[in-house]
Amino acid sequence: MKNGKLVIYWVATGLLAIGMLGSGLSQIFHAKEMIDLIVPLGYPLYFLYIIGTWKILGVIAILVPRWKLVKEWAYAGFFFVMTGALVSHLASGDTSVKGIIGPLMQTVFIILSWYFRPANRRIIPVNTAQ
Repeated sequence: MKNGKLVIYWVATGLLAIGMLGSGLSQIFHAKEMIDLIVPLGYPLYFLYIIGTWKILGVIAILVPRWKLVKEWAYAGFFFVMTGALVSHLASGDTSVKGIIGPLMQTVFIILSWYFRPANRRIIPVNTAQ
C-alpha cells in the first residue's frame, strides 16, 4: 500500500503543479482567458500578477525537496486561492464549467497531494508527549 500512496501523491502533485504553473503563467502574462475569468468577478487586473507569481513560487516549493515549512505554507496558499476562486465564481453567479470545475479539481489535487505526501516532505512534531 505504501507504493499506492506514493503513486497517488505524485499523480496529484503532478496535476496540481501543471495546473498551477499553467494558470500562474497565464495570469502573469495576462492571457485573454484569465482576463475573461477575473474581470467579471470584480478583481483588478493587477491581482493576476500577484496570484500568478505566488502560484509559480508555490509550485517550486512543493516540488523541491526539503523546505517542509514552506511546503505547508504553499499548500495552505493554494487551498485558500482555489477555494476563494470557487466561492468568487459561485457568488458572482458564474456556474460555467471553467469557473467551477477548475478550482474544484485543483482543490481536490491539493488535498490529495498534501494528505499523501511522503514522510520526508512532512513536518515532524518535536514534542508529541502531552
